[in-house]
Amino acid sequence: MTNRLCEWVLISSIGFGVFGNLVCGYVFDETEYHFNTTEALSLLEASSAAAAPKPLLVGLTLIPGAAAKGAVCLDGTLPGYHLHRGFESGANSWLIQLEGGGWCNTIRSCVYRKTTRRGSSNLFEKQLAFTGILSNKAEENPDFFNWNRVKVRYCDGASFAGDSEDKAHNLQFRGQKIWLAAMEELMSKGMRNADQALLSGCSAGGLASILHCDEFHSLFSGSTKVKCLADAGMFMDAVDVSGGHTLRNMYEGVVTLQGVAKNLSPTCLNQLNPTSCFFPQHVVPNIKTPMFILNAAYDSWQVLSSLSAPSADPSGVWKACQKNPGNCSPSQMNYLQDFRNQMLDALKGFSKSTQNGLFVNSCFAHCQTERQDTWFADDSPVINNKAIALAVGDWFFDRSSVKETDCPYPCDKSCHNLLFR
Repeated sequence: MTNRLCEWVLISSIGFGVFGNLVCGYVFDETEYHFNTTEALSLLEASSAAAAPKPLLVGLTLIPGAAAKGAVCLDGTLPGYHLHRGFESGANSWLIQLEGGGWCNTIRSCVYRKTTRRGSSNLFEKQLAFTGILSNKAEENPDFFNWNRVKVRYCDGASFAGDSEDKAHNLQFRGQKIWLAAMEELMSKGMRNADQALLSGCSAGGLASILHCDEFHSLFSGSTKVKCLADAGMFMDAVDVSGGHTLRNMYEGVVTLQGVAKNLSPTCLNQLNPTSCFFPQHVVPNIKTPMFILNAAYDSWQVLSSLSAPSADPSGVWKACQKNPGNCSPSQMNYLQDFRNQMLDALKGFSKSTQNGLFVNSCFAHCQTERQDTWFADDSPVINNKAIALAVGDWFFDRSSVKETDCPYPCDKSCHNLLFR
C-alpha cells in the first residue's frame, strides 16, 4: 500500500472548507518527499508533476466569443481550455475532462473565489501538465493516449450548472453558458466529426460530468459512440458526524445563489427539490447515456469537508481519524463503513444496467484518473488485479463488463491512501 502524506492548506475559512487545497508528498519506506505549494495547488484535480518526470505541458486557450454569449467566469473574464490534439488512430476521438475545485455557496465565498484561479481566467495557469487519463504516452494511458484530450477550466463555482448574476457584487454565475460555449468551441475544432467521445471530470468536475452527460450525448449524431465518466463525483447526501447535513446545506446555497435549478434534470425535479437534484445519487438513475462511476468508498474530501467538517466536529474528536484511517476508533470506523454502504446502496440500480461501469475501491482517496500513480502505474490501485485505466478502457470499448466493488477497508492493500498532517 502506498500512502501519500498530505495537508490541507486553507486559503480561505469561508464556507465549509471548500477552499482548502490539498498539498501532498509521497511516503515510501518512511522517506518523505515534498514539493512546493505552487505545484501542489493543482494536485487534487490534476496532480502529475511528482508522478511523471517530464509530463506533457499543454497551453491555455481562451474562448474569444464567449463574452458575447454571456459565458464568463465569476469575475467576468473569458473561460478557457487546454487542448492536445489526437493523432493516428485517435485523431477523430475526443476526451473532455471537466476541471474540479469545489463550489461557492454564498456571496462572500463567491466574492473571494473570483480572486482565485477558480473564479478568474486572469489567474489560470498558462500551461497544465497532462498525465493519467490525459497523458499522451501509451505506457501511461493505454486506451486514450492518442485521442484529442481537453481540460476545460472551472471558474464558475457550481459544477458548470449555474446561470445567474449578482450585479451588486460584480458576480457572474454562468457555468451553464461556459459549458455551452466550450462545447460549441470544441465542436468547431473538430469534435463534431468525432467517431467516439468521452466526457469525464473529477471532484466538482465529476459531478459536472454527471449533470451534463445526456446533454453531451445530444451534441452528436447517432453514429458517434458517446459515454461519460465521473471520478470522485459521487457526493452523498449523508448525515454528518453531528447528525446534521453539512453538504446539503452548502449545496442549497450553491443551487439557490447561482440559479442552478433551471439546468437540472427535469425527471429528477418532477420528484424532488432542486437541492436534492444536485446530488448525483438522485441523478444517475435517470441518465440514459452509458456512464462509468469511479469513486473511493471513503472519499477523502467527503470525510474531511462534509462528514466531519469543523462545523460538525467542533471539539475535534475526529481529527486523528481524519489524518489516518489507522487512527479511527471502532465506532468511527463503523460510521465510515455505514457511509460506504450508503454509497453502494445508491449505486445498486445504476450498476444493474449493462451499459454502465462501476469501480468503487475501498481507499481513502479523491480523484484517481488524473494522477498517474492511481490511473496506471506499476503499483496502481487494483480490484481483482485490474487497474483503473484498464477497467475504464474495457468498459468504454465494450471489451468486458466492469462492475468492480471492493471489499471493505482495510482489505485492499493496493490503495494509495491520503494521510494528513
